[in-house]
Amino acid sequence: MSGGQHKAATRTSAPSTTELRERYGQNYRWLLLLSVLAGTIASLIPSTSVNVAIPAMSAHFTLGQERAQWITSGFMVASTIAMLVTPWLLSRFGYRHTYIGAVVLLMVGALAGGVALNFPMVLASRVAEGVAAGIIQPIPAVIILNAFKPHEQGRAGGLFGMGVVLAPALAPALGGALTDLFGWRSTFFMLVPVGLLSMWLGLKFIPHSAPGGAQIGGRGARLDWLGLTLAGAGTLCLLNGMAEMHGTTRTTAFLLLAAAAVLLGCFILWQRWLQRHDRRPLVDMRLFHVRPFVMGCIVAAVYGTAMFGSTYLLPLFMQMGLGLSASMSGNLLLPAGLVLAATFPLVGRLADKQPTHWLVSIGLALLALSFALMFWARLSTPMWVLAAFIIIGRVGLGFILPSLNLGAMRPLDKTLIAQGSSTISFIRMLGGAAGVSLAGIVLEWRLAVHAAEAGVDAKAAQISAFHECFGLLTALCLLALAAATQLRAPKAQADA
Repeated sequence: MSGGQHKAATRTSAPSTTELRERYGQNYRWLLLLSVLAGTIASLIPSTSVNVAIPAMSAHFTLGQERAQWITSGFMVASTIAMLVTPWLLSRFGYRHTYIGAVVLLMVGALAGGVALNFPMVLASRVAEGVAAGIIQPIPAVIILNAFKPHEQGRAGGLFGMGVVLAPALAPALGGALTDLFGWRSTFFMLVPVGLLSMWLGLKFIPHSAPGGAQIGGRGARLDWLGLTLAGAGTLCLLNGMAEMHGTTRTTAFLLLAAAAVLLGCFILWQRWLQRHDRRPLVDMRLFHVRPFVMGCIVAAVYGTAMFGSTYLLPLFMQMGLGLSASMSGNLLLPAGLVLAATFPLVGRLADKQPTHWLVSIGLALLALSFALMFWARLSTPMWVLAAFIIIGRVGLGFILPSLNLGAMRPLDKTLIAQGSSTISFIRMLGGAAGVSLAGIVLEWRLAVHAAEAGVDAKAAQISAFHECFGLLTALCLLALAAATQLRAPKAQADA
């Protein structure tokens, strides 16, 4: 090949990590983090911004509650399942093509939702957005653990987490304002500017390479379609089974939950069979030979359940139980969101110096304390006290997330980091989706029990039912606390 041909080939091919590091110097890893942060923010916007427009969409398309809830559920289910595909995509196509392709799919979904003529088009657009979000969200943890040195990983995770938390905190307010001014379609279009920015940054800074320096599209790079089908069907059965628990008859719910258990068992057996026959499984079962990772998965499941469950319960408690307006409820939650965003970078710096299992344990203890304090929330409780209770829990969340990913995945072999990130993200999202249903089921049950009691004031009965739900979340956090103490790395690895 002549010199001119070689230069032309170099210009048309995507740069590698080494080339980009040479081009941008020591700050390249931070530019890379900024790029994936933009894409992650873009993927989080539709998870919260569209929810405020659901009443307007329901009126436009004449939807009942059972169909309207799929605007949210469709996104969450698609996002949860798609997280399992990220490691295969990264090994088959590399960071750049996977990331850019997911951002394009995200924007196509947003534009399709914005011009949708009927409800099936809206639902299809939400599924497309969910798939794209599920592919994007495990990538940052892979990049942080590969691109940053161990003493920088906590700081990088903390700064990244701050941006990720601010996005879903601000998106509902912006989505509500756009809905009032321009209609529900504008909540889909608001994603496009952030998507274009993340695409430009991705083309500029994300390398054309696979995690751990593996060859892109190497031998055995075939997607485990059967495993994906089993995991997807099991997830749908689980979430639909929990949704059916709200109905008057529970037979369908128990059948769906039993089917979910059977499909999960089949999925695990199939993954083990692929592993034994030297074929690439959807989830590498070697992950579960690493004790800190297993404990991290338990914490992630409970963390997702408690976080999403409390996000569902708190606004309901303030409005139904305490009689506050929607705007007052939002105002009480806003300081906690800002404190959470500020907590992330501080905890990230601590994670570079302190054992991560201690930080996760502190976070779970604060989260449990926040839920336990809600037992003292009454109609006479001052607003600043309620805000303080919520802030304690959000500080706890700030301690958990950056430390959890590092504590669970640092002990993994470099070749397993992509698998570990997608697996723990999948478990956290599945716990979150189940947590919303669990909180709703328990609340409905306890409201019915207290309503049947003679001589009990209706408002007092509602508050008691909410208190019992917060008691359940407290118990879950204490259960996760026991697992968090086992997040420490093996002694030989810690010494190294």
